[in-house]
Order: sequence, then C-alpha cells, then structure tokens
Amino acid sequence: MATVKIRNIILGEGLPKIAVPNVGKTKAEIITNAKEIVAASPDLMEWRIDYYTEGIEDNEQLVATAQQLRELVGELPILVTFRTKNEGGVCDLAESAYLELLQTIITNRLGDAVDIELFHNEKQIVELVELAHKYNVVVIMSNHDFEKVPGQDVIEFRLNKMAQLGADVPKLACMPQTPQDVLTLLAATTNVHDQLANPLITMAMGDLGKVSRIAGQVFGSSLSFGAVGQTSAPGQLSIVDLRNAEKYLQMNS
Repeated sequence: MATVKIRNIILGEGLPKIAVPNVGKTKAEIITNAKEIVAASPDLMEWRIDYYTEGIEDNEQLVATAQQLRELVGELPILVTFRTKNEGGVCDLAESAYLELLQTIITNRLGDAVDIELFHNEKQIVELVELAHKYNVVVIMSNHDFEKVPGQDVIEFRLNKMAQLGADVPKLACMPQTPQDVLTLLAATTNVHDQLANPLITMAMGDLGKVSRIAGQVFGSSLSFGAVGQTSAPGQLSIVDLRNAEKYLQMNS
C-alpha cells in the first residue's frame, strides 16, 4: 500500500495515526482546545470549522485564527474540515458557499490537509482536488452516513470513486444497527485496502462501531479519531483509551 505524508506523519505505515478534533466555537475556545490537544500529543489535529460560525462568515478572521493555530501547535499536522449538516456537521451552508470555503482553505493553506466531501458537484470537486495538489494540500475525501451502513458493494464503490476523483485518502464513516453491519464495513475496508494504492480511513460509529476504531491496522484503516474533551462523532473514544487499545492490537509482522 502506498503511503501519504501529511507534514511530519505518514498514513499507511505502522499503527493507525490518531487525530483529535478541535470543535471550538469561538477563537478563544479554539486556542484553548488547541493547547489541550497539543498536550495530549496526537498525530494530527482536525480543525472542525463548521463549529466556528463567526469565522466561516469572515475570511480574514478565519485566516488569522489559522495563523495563530499554526504558531501554537508548531509542527503538529492540521486537517481542516467543514462538515456539512447533511453529513453530521453543525452549520448549514449553501452548496456554492461550501465550495468557495474549500477554495479559501486551500489557497490560504489553512492546514496541511483538507476534507472534501464526495457528494457535491463532481466537476468542481475535481477542480478543488487539483487546486489542493497545486498548493501541496493533502485531500481526504469523505462520506458519512449517520443512519445506516450501506451495502458492501456501495462502500467499496464510494471509496474507489474517491480515489478516481484524485483523493489522496478516501474516508467513509457510517452508523451500524447490528454487529453484521460492522462486519460489512470491515470486509469492504479490507477489500478496498487490497485493491487501492491509497491509505484509507473507515469507521463504524456508535457503541457497536467502537471495535472498528481500534482495529484499523488489522483491516486497513490508517487513521482514527480520539477525543480530548468534547467528541465530534458518536462512539468516539478518548485519545488515551484509543492509543492503549491500538497498542493491544498492534501487529508486529
């Protein structure tokens, strides 16, 4: 499997890396959260700017906050994510505004990586991926289903589609209703991991899905999300619990 470097970490090598979400609603909260996240020593910080409503309405403020964050976190890689409301985010944004915001994130290099959701205008998504690569920003392309786990063929199709559109790292998260649903996601992850050169990120959410968050090395997921304080998704573990659990399941060969 090929690897992808995000600043100073390599996805697809060794244990799955751990990202911690920063869900601050104000600049002060974002900075306070960032200090706590740095102290927890994750591999990456995900800055969830859909929580930062005053920032996404003011590009200058958004850029200024990003610059302050970078000074504070040093070499810790930053993934910038605006999660749309349809996929579990907290802020409603028109399609055109979402795409413009992604362009702002990329051209101002607000982070080392950007999350781009799969289900938007395909032509514009491809253009954004190309723009991100021009600015040396890693693209994590994502899809989230908070109601169900799609069929295995659907999961595999979506992950492959993300790679075809130029994503560096395809990501899919979904909500299981039964243990079989979790097995469906894990089977799809393993199959696509064997087929694609890209590192993958997959997870089943909620209590049923916790096993998928800690067993990424076994099934082929390269990143998991752990919380410092407030979680950003159902079933998210604390960074301490996640790190310990991953070590218990580490494969040495």
